[in-house]
Amino acid sequence: MEDLVRQGSARKAGEYRVTSNPTCRHCGADMPLTFVDLGLSAVANSYVPMDKAGEPEPKYTLHTRVCESCWLVQVDEDVPPEKIFTGDYAYFSSFSDSWLGHMKVYADMVSKRFGLGRESFVVEIASNDGYLLKNFVAAGIPVLGIEPSGSVAAAAEKAGVPTLVEFFGEKLAKRLYDEGKRPDLICSANVLAHVPDINDFVAGVATLLTGEAVYTVEFPHLLRLIEDVQFDTIYHEHYSYLSLLAVEKVFQSKGLRVFDVEVLPTHGGSLRVYACRKEAGHAEGPGLAKVRADETTAKLDSRKGYEGFSERVQAVRTGLLEFLERAKAQGKLVAAYGAAAKGNTLLNYCAIGPDLVAFCVDKNPAKQNTLLPGSRIPVFGVEELRKRQPDFVLILPWNLKAEIITQLADLRAGGTRFVTAVPAIKVTA
Repeated sequence: MEDLVRQGSARKAGEYRVTSNPTCRHCGADMPLTFVDLGLSAVANSYVPMDKAGEPEPKYTLHTRVCESCWLVQVDEDVPPEKIFTGDYAYFSSFSDSWLGHMKVYADMVSKRFGLGRESFVVEIASNDGYLLKNFVAAGIPVLGIEPSGSVAAAAEKAGVPTLVEFFGEKLAKRLYDEGKRPDLICSANVLAHVPDINDFVAGVATLLTGEAVYTVEFPHLLRLIEDVQFDTIYHEHYSYLSLLAVEKVFQSKGLRVFDVEVLPTHGGSLRVYACRKEAGHAEGPGLAKVRADETTAKLDSRKGYEGFSERVQAVRTGLLEFLERAKAQGKLVAAYGAAAKGNTLLNYCAIGPDLVAFCVDKNPAKQNTLLPGSRIPVFGVEELRKRQPDFVLILPWNLKAEIITQLADLRAGGTRFVTAVPAIKVTA
């Protein structure tokens, strides 16, 4: 465990000094360069039962560093994945209508592009509650989901999606290969950042891919994170923060070749990467050169691309706290919408509690009637907003802002205003 020295008051959460330099999870190089240090934080999706409000909860350092050898940005202290993803994991993909729509479009597109049909086989890694694979099932395409959380896997099975409750890696991939599993498509969305051993995960993908089979993976783009100060997407579940530059290096080390890239609006700006075995015949798509050039322009291949980010993060914290403290002084009621992991990073970093944000609401019943980790802000169903008519609603999953404001049009008509904090305070009347 690294030696940590706390600096400053509770309202300056995140100001810690880390005195050791860990090594890169991909290439093993030393990493002296800090990207941003967010201090101690509870695990973002570990919601606290209300009857355990008085009990302490574990907190871990949330310090990200940059490997100047392979340019992989990563947390430098790993929370064991079994403490995050197994058991009653509270994240269910199907509670976002826009995300469901996004994945339906993907399923239709990729089926057409690669000629998938009833004789094909699709595997999704981290298949959650079947939100994606159910589209292939509806089209008669055989599927297999791989999901480490029993609670969300059970929801997938109920939706007709066969699911293995296991962590994915090279060992499982070899077992599936030996069982004769030969997927035509392996897909994953927002999982590559979630694996502590990225080399083992990618080796597993390479083991399962044969011939012209394709792997697609979506992840929030590090370039957008930097440009739009999306520091709240940093939390313990995300072991890595990904650029195309770093992903290509990791994939190449395991015999995979990236042949196309799409830029997506999801999660504040994501990439969808298409990869195959290096000897496969897929031609290079036009998106690849464009994203490579964008990252070079942003200097993601040098220290300059990462310097100064911490100061921009601190400015977001200052702006949000000033807004909330002013609202409190004026007697205004502030609530939050969306018990999202990114919101928990924001609240913990800013040391915000129920004194500044009275309560939070969420559509997911698994999160309702709990307390947010770290901040201990109570979470209720969305109807609580209509009961209490807050003056302001702080939208924590800012990437769903338009969807949420549409859902709450009646509150807006009654005078409630909506607030987002990233990349700077913005109030929508």
